[in-house]
Amino acid sequence: MWKDWVRPFVRPLPQWSVVAVAPPQQTVVASLRWGKATADVTTDHTVASLRPLTIATSLDAGPHPVLEYRDRVSGRLLGELRLVRATTVSTEGSTLALYHVAAGGHRCLAWPLRPWNAWLQNRLMQQNTSSSHSLMAPAATQQLMIAYLCPRPVVLVSVDATDHHNIFPMDLIGPLGRSGLFTLALRSTNVSMPIMREQRRVALSCMPAAMKDAVYALSVHHKQPLADWAALPFPVRRSRAFGIPAVAAALRIRELDIVHSEEVGSHTLFVGRIVSEEAQTQDTQLHHTAGFHQAWRRRRGLPFAEARSA
Repeated sequence: MWKDWVRPFVRPLPQWSVVAVAPPQQTVVASLRWGKATADVTTDHTVASLRPLTIATSLDAGPHPVLEYRDRVSGRLLGELRLVRATTVSTEGSTLALYHVAAGGHRCLAWPLRPWNAWLQNRLMQQNTSSSHSLMAPAATQQLMIAYLCPRPVVLVSVDATDHHNIFPMDLIGPLGRSGLFTLALRSTNVSMPIMREQRRVALSCMPAAMKDAVYALSVHHKQPLADWAALPFPVRRSRAFGIPAVAAALRIRELDIVHSEEVGSHTLFVGRIVSEEAQTQDTQLHHTAGFHQAWRRRRGLPFAEARSA
C-alpha cells in the first residue's frame, strides 16, 4: 500500500496512455474562449505541427484565445492552452487559423505533485533523446500532453503509387468541423511525404484497439517504404473510390482527397476532404491520451480501458 502512495513522488507518470475508446470520443469537451465569446471546438481543432507546437481550427477566435478542455460529465476544467495566432491557410473556400501555443497548464494532479511530476518527466525526456517527441523542448511536450486531454484516435495511413507503397500510423489527424475539411500533420522527414503531395489521395484505416502491436510495428515505415502489401501481418482490401489498400479489419475506412498541403514548422500539414467513408464494424478504437488524464480518471473510478493486443 505504501508503495502505491510513494510511487508518484519518485517516478513520473507515463507521458501517454494507450487506451481503447469508442469513436468518436465523448468524454472531453474542447472550447475556444476569446473576449466574452466561447465556441465548442471538440471536432474543430487539430495539432498542425510539433515544432513550434501549432493548433489548427476553422474558427477565427481572435489573436489570443484560450483553448479549454473540460470533462463532459462534471464540467470540471482539466487543462488549457493559451494560443497566439500565427497565420491563416485559405483553401476550398475556407480559411483555417493556425495558432502557436504560448503557454498551458492542467489540473489533473494536485499541487505540489503537478509541478513535481512535470519536473520528473522533463528530466526523463532530456535523458531519452530517442523519443519520438525528442525534437520538442520539454515544456512544449508538456503542452502537447494537454492537447491530448481530448483522446486522439490512431489511424493507419495508406499511400499507393506505381513505384511507392506505404502504410504507417498517425494520430496528428482530425476534422475541422465548421469547414468540412480534415487534416493530417505529417513530419516532413516522412519518406512518403513527397508522394502524398504528388498523388493527393490517401486511405485512412481506423484501427481497433486490439491491433495495437501490429499498428506500432508499422512505425518503421515513417522512414522506409513498404516493400509489398503482401508482407503485412494482416489482410488488406482496396478502398472504394481510389482502390488504395486499407486494413480489412479496420473499424472504418476513409478516403481523403488532399486539396492543400504546406510546411508548418517541423511538419507538413495536409488538408483534405473525405471522399468516401465505410463503417465496417463497431468496436473500441486505438487512442492516445495524456498519462495524467488517465491518472485523474482512475482516481475517480472511471479510467479508460487500456488498449491490449488480442
